[in-house]
Amino acid sequence: MSGLLRRRGERLDQPRASRRAHIRPSYEPDAFGRVAERIARFLGTARFIAVQTVVVVVWLVYNFAAPPSLRFDNYPFIFLTLALSLQAAYAAPLILLAQNRQDDRDRANLAQDREASVRIRDDTEYLARELAAMRVSIGELATRDFLRAELKILLADLDGTRADGGRRDRRDRRRRREDLGAVPNGAVGPAGNSRSGQPVRPPGGDPPPGDPGSRRPGTGRAGG
Repeated sequence: MSGLLRRRGERLDQPRASRRAHIRPSYEPDAFGRVAERIARFLGTARFIAVQTVVVVVWLVYNFAAPPSLRFDNYPFIFLTLALSLQAAYAAPLILLAQNRQDDRDRANLAQDREASVRIRDDTEYLARELAAMRVSIGELATRDFLRAELKILLADLDGTRADGGRRDRRDRRRRREDLGAVPNGAVGPAGNSRSGQPVRPPGGDPPPGDPGSRRPGTGRAGG
């Protein structure tokens, strides 16, 4: 039994192919649909209406004007009616098939448009959130007016510091001048006193008053 199945190429775990599939005609649905769309597109044009009108008029004129022996469709033109009915019988399904294919394409395009709209909405929401975050972060940064105000405050502080430093320098220089005493080798200080605190006689002049050595000669004690 297994050898017979191997020879036939059949497997028990797969369904057996139907014998009717070989009898049914096979066709490609897409190719047939494209042909149906072309026919339906041609049936809906003004060219088809003009061609059909010319054919019907020639048909009627010929079957009226031609000799009876040469007429192929006498009145009431049963053959013309049959041809037009056959054309309508085939045209309606072809048009419906073309419409169904167009509906399928429209449905697919609608689904793609919906997906694109969802992606665009998501991207827009993401950009809105990013802009809000950037606005918050920018709000925390220093603005131009704030920087100008801070720089003005710093300049005012620097000017005040410089003025205070200049006053302090002048005050220190004045204090150093006042505190400076006599320099070495008996130099006279600002108050005219020596380092010993005694008055100093100016060079080539009279001794200062109160100096013991400032008595003139001949002004000693009486009777001396």
